[in-house]
Amino acid sequence: MTIQVKNNIHWVGQRDWEIQDFHGTEYKMTRGTSYNSYLIREEKTVLIDTVDHRFSHQFIQNLEMEIDLNSIDYIVINHAEEDHSGALSALMEKIPNTPIYCTEAAIDSIVGHHHHPEWNFKTIKTGETLDIGNGKQLIFIEAPMLHWPDSMMTYMTEDAVLFSNDAFGQHYCDEHLFNDEVDQNELKEQCLRYYANILTPFSSLVTAKIHEVLSFNVPVDMIATSHGIVWRDNPTQIIHQYLEWADNYQEDKITIFYDSMSNNTRMMADAIAQGIHDVDPGVAVKVFNVSKHDKNEILSHTFRSKGLLVGSSTMNNVMMPKIAGMLEEITGLRFKEKKAAAFGSYGWNGGAVDRIHTRLTDAGFETALSLKTKWRPDGKAMRECREHGRQIAKQWALHPLSSTETDNQLDTQQSSTDSQAEAHPADCQCMICTVCNWIYDPAIGEPNQGVEAGTRWSEVPDYFLCPECNLGKDVFAEHNA
Repeated sequence: MTIQVKNNIHWVGQRDWEIQDFHGTEYKMTRGTSYNSYLIREEKTVLIDTVDHRFSHQFIQNLEMEIDLNSIDYIVINHAEEDHSGALSALMEKIPNTPIYCTEAAIDSIVGHHHHPEWNFKTIKTGETLDIGNGKQLIFIEAPMLHWPDSMMTYMTEDAVLFSNDAFGQHYCDEHLFNDEVDQNELKEQCLRYYANILTPFSSLVTAKIHEVLSFNVPVDMIATSHGIVWRDNPTQIIHQYLEWADNYQEDKITIFYDSMSNNTRMMADAIAQGIHDVDPGVAVKVFNVSKHDKNEILSHTFRSKGLLVGSSTMNNVMMPKIAGMLEEITGLRFKEKKAAAFGSYGWNGGAVDRIHTRLTDAGFETALSLKTKWRPDGKAMRECREHGRQIAKQWALHPLSSTETDNQLDTQQSSTDSQAEAHPADCQCMICTVCNWIYDPAIGEPNQGVEAGTRWSEVPDYFLCPECNLGKDVFAEHNA
């Protein structure tokens, strides 16, 4: 199947609805992907990229239904990774002498993958051109480390189409090809996920390359990516978005992620998050358990955040393995101008928190004071965690937090607590949630969870959850203690 992109340019790629993993299992695909190959038929016939090797047979079959393979004059390989050049071996078996235009670094990658040093390679440099007839040319632009050393882009004159390789793409599969035809929220989410998880380490190179391309002063009517959609409606929108993302991007957001053996560190995370909200209700706080949540979603939120809080129980005097793995990922992504802090529970020693703090510092974060809690946090410890969150909110605020604003927020909470206290005599048997201050009154019970009026706290089931903050019985303390 082919789709007309513009004039004599057709998409001859492959949709992959089922794929879930990329780069081994390091990148989870939530919307599939596409492998975009383009066929240009002017006086010369040019094929730009192929598809993943798993679709080699189907790719060749589709091409043969469209054209005589021997009519292909040139092959352009913008990137040698298997999801771009995977079908090259099968194609070259059919047309073994066809010239392959690529960067010098790509020859090493292509030969390394396909083991055919005898192929007819034509090395290109930035600014070099290839005449394809009808007054049109291909202009080659090297783009090393976006995101491999061999990467390049190809620009087609007259039609003003930029074949941008991995830049401006996304792992996103849809029955439609163009950006104005798909769900815009899905598209934006997948663009950011792709940039945050794959291109963030190369942000300075992204900025430099975009300015280099813009300096050519050529129109860009379309951006034909290697994955996902083709940008035809206002294509420069994604260029401007990349410039914003590459400029030490951050939103008024704090990401908290943790791993916990006995839920103690989870309790701390919830209390810290509540404390942040106490002081700065405008800041977005996202909390994740690394053992249960999508790693790439966590990294995407970290990319968007001004600050990061990382928590772990201490196991064998070190952090939990999944936390160590996340910190390794974060170190490789080289986030800039973000703040971070460590927290966690421990029994005999608190080595995990110290190690997390060191790793965050080494990764380039501006680190704040760490927080440790011994064993399961009691009411006092939970209040300390909540206060820690309040201090973090103040230190990391992107806008001035007036003392009046903060005091009013805390006064409101205290008034609510005081009014509740007034309704409960000193000798009542009520229990208070030390995180959100919700009060369990035995006289009322909690009908929504099947706890009837008159049920003493000791008789409340262990699976009971605070209706306000969704935490368990272990965060409750005697109301008048």
